Amino acid sequence: MGRLSGDMRTPKRNEQECHRAVTDWLCTLGPLGVEPHDDPAAVRTWQWLRWPLAGVMLLLVPAFYLGLIGPAVALAASRGLYLTASLACTCLLGRMLALSRHPTRFLRRNAMDVGIAFAALLSVIGGAAPWSAPEWMLRLAFMSVVAVRILLALQAFFVPGRLVLLLAFGAAVLALAGAGFYWLEPRVHTYAEGLWLAFESSATVGYGDMAPTTPASRVFAVFVVLLGYGMLSLTFASIAALVIGGEEKQLRRDMHRDIKRVEREIASMRDDVRILRDVLTRCPSEPVRDEPVPDKQAKPRV
Repeated sequence: MGRLSGDMRTPKRNEQECHRAVTDWLCTLGPLGVEPHDDPAAVRTWQWLRWPLAGVMLLLVPAFYLGLIGPAVALAASRGLYLTASLACTCLLGRMLALSRHPTRFLRRNAMDVGIAFAALLSVIGGAAPWSAPEWMLRLAFMSVVAVRILLALQAFFVPGRLVLLLAFGAAVLALAGAGFYWLEPRVHTYAEGLWLAFESSATVGYGDMAPTTPASRVFAVFVVLLGYGMLSLTFASIAALVIGGEEKQLRRDMHRDIKRVEREIASMRDDVRILRDVLTRCPSEPVRDEPVPDKQAKPRV
């Protein structure tokens, strides 16, 4: 029976170990930075160096759309941005490698940044529009990874409790999206129309009065929609947290008051028990007299 139960537990244990291994592997792909017990200089440098690294990732967004527009000047600017981002990312990572005590482990913890730097260098090659189907897939996959990397860099600010910061970030994203549609979409003639199209895309309203028509604006709309989903979810979560937070605080105060009252009652009962024990200890014990127990089966005398 024990062997059977052990055999039944083995597949479950193997499944848990496999899931843990996959989770650890996925975690190594993210920008984990330096380990806490690494060199103190490396830890301090990473605290401020991660933000320039995230800023370098932002250069890849206009590089993608400049290459998608098509003119020779835009293509040259796109290649320049790709090359600049790749060199800057390489220099920043090289600085961290020089400070870290475990360079190999640092590279493994920041495999995503290494891959983005290498892919940005490869993006300098070619890039002339129109793109072929394989090039479309590769460049879209690359931009998806870049978008995930930027969101991971900003995840410290994306918490439900920071409603004001979320609203400010959402307004900034909406303004930039409006400028992007005004630049990429030929049917958008004013910045106000670009803002309206950005709001329709991020809120997934779809009134039908305006829609992206060019490949560049359609790809841009995909990222705006995905980012809008995330921003709206976090905003609603923050509002719900504010509404529920007051009730939770009141509930915690009531529970704290009840716990204090129970503690006082227990302390009072302990005092009573101690006083009763002292009284019983001081009083002399009286001997107990044995009294005959009447026999219920005895017959009365006549």
